[in-house]
Amino acid sequence: QVQLVESGGGLVQAGDSLRLSCAASGRTFSISVMAWFRQAPGKEREFVAGISWSVGSTSYADSVKGRFTISRDNAKNLVYLQMNSLKPEDTAVYYCAARSKYVQTYNYWGQGTQVTVSS
Repeated sequence: QVQLVESGGGLVQAGDSLRLSCAASGRTFSISVMAWFRQAPGKEREFVAGISWSVGSTSYADSVKGRFTISRDNAKNLVYLQMNSLKPEDTAVYYCAARSKYVQTYNYWGQGTQVTVSS
């Protein structure tokens, strides 16, 4: 099992920056990919950014490219999401997720952290 705990959410103004952290514990050696998802009220959960745990390659949703950066610290089992130039439409609950090796879907999820961006 892998446990994920997010932190760093909060209330900010449009244009501000915020950094989310995700601490992974347990069988972290089994992780292949880490990612951030978000879910706004009344909307489906959507992919935000992902990073390969071993290689460090990254991918982003078009809506956050150039503004958000995902990174990892393998030694500390941490994943970060640096969010710059925040917009009100970025308001959502942000979830950290992990996908095990040889698995096609994200099979571990954190409890989520609220990010609210005021205009």
